[in-house]
Amino acid sequence: MKKVIFYILWLLAIVTIGMYAIEFVTTHNIEVMNPKGLIAEKQKRLIIVSTALMCLVVIPVFIMMPLFYWKYREQNKGAKYHPDWGHSTIAEIVWWGVPCLMIVALGILTWTSTHELDPYKTIVNGKKPLNIQVLALDWKWLFIYPEQEIATVNYVQFPKDTPITFSISADAPMNSFWIPQLAGQIYAMPGMTTKMNLIANETGDFRGVSANISGEGFAGMVFKAIASTDEEFEDWVMKVKSSPHILTKDVYKNLAKPSSYNAVVYYSGVASGLFNEIVMQYMGPQ
Repeated sequence: MKKVIFYILWLLAIVTIGMYAIEFVTTHNIEVMNPKGLIAEKQKRLIIVSTALMCLVVIPVFIMMPLFYWKYREQNKGAKYHPDWGHSTIAEIVWWGVPCLMIVALGILTWTSTHELDPYKTIVNGKKPLNIQVLALDWKWLFIYPEQEIATVNYVQFPKDTPITFSISADAPMNSFWIPQLAGQIYAMPGMTTKMNLIANETGDFRGVSANISGEGFAGMVFKAIASTDEEFEDWVMKVKSSPHILTKDVYKNLAKPSSYNAVVYYSGVASGLFNEIVMQYMGPQ
């Protein structure tokens, strides 16, 4: 009777934890599990598949733990005693074979997903990609639209269903650029440019953050990422072009100074070649 009660309590504990986890995921906006873009959807699928594969090892362990506890307890006088037992072919096959198969499966999954989700890989859907240059500063994000000749601080907007190519660098300590509902994070480092390609499947207001602790103002280093219709994007570009602010080199020098929780700023013009000049300043004399 005690054995039955023990198993029932253990099963109830597992079911309760599982139900709580499901309830939490379904009632809270866990951004990586609520994707709004092609890349983020594939990353969510990868997370689920990887977790499921690993649970094939983890769950049996949690099931066997109470079984072993009960079977080999001191009070179990009816159990068979094998003082000379030291090997089991079946057990060896299970605890070596299953993990090896798991590693092979995860290795194949990692190889294929790494190439499929390469952030440098351009998304092709028949539309011309929109190029946006990103600079991580202390402690703010600067976005430059080279084709539109505009710039923004802590705000980026783009049309949905349009491939976006971010060129990412930093003029401050190393940082990490991340829009959880659209794609994974990419590091921003001084003196080099990294790439991120993504696409939004629907319109919306998405949270952008820094995913790398970078000092005192890190907590306020957030930005808005807006996916809009093509018409709304064109209207927004015209709105930015009407701003009285122009991002000259002198203005940029003041902007690059450390400051926290910066408000959104629009620049209707940008100094020619500013992004490349900022990246190349760490290369020494040219």
